[in-house]
Amino acid sequence: MNFKVGDKVVVIAGSNKGKNGKIIKTLKKENRVVVEGVNIVKKHQKPTGMNAGGIIEVEAPIHASNVMIIDPKTNKRTRIGHTTDKNGKKIRITKKSNEKLD
Repeated sequence: MNFKVGDKVVVIAGSNKGKNGKIIKTLKKENRVVVEGVNIVKKHQKPTGMNAGGIIEVEAPIHASNVMIIDPKTNKRTRIGHTTDKNGKKIRITKKSNEKLD
């Protein structure tokens, strides 16, 4: 999986198609990502000492194949490529504009 926490992505498939957001969490073994403000589900939470409980809304994970990274230069969706810099370190780049991703 080529995504990291903090990447800005757009959903390309499913009921949340077209929504943008930032990756909050990556689940590498399951090949899923949790995107801020996308795939909101209601969860029944039991009251504990820390919170009152009730029905809360949380972001559920979606499959990594259903999101694409947003190119920082053109603000459009793009694929991710890999290359090495002059020090020999592997870096991620965008395919459309060859911009380096941090």
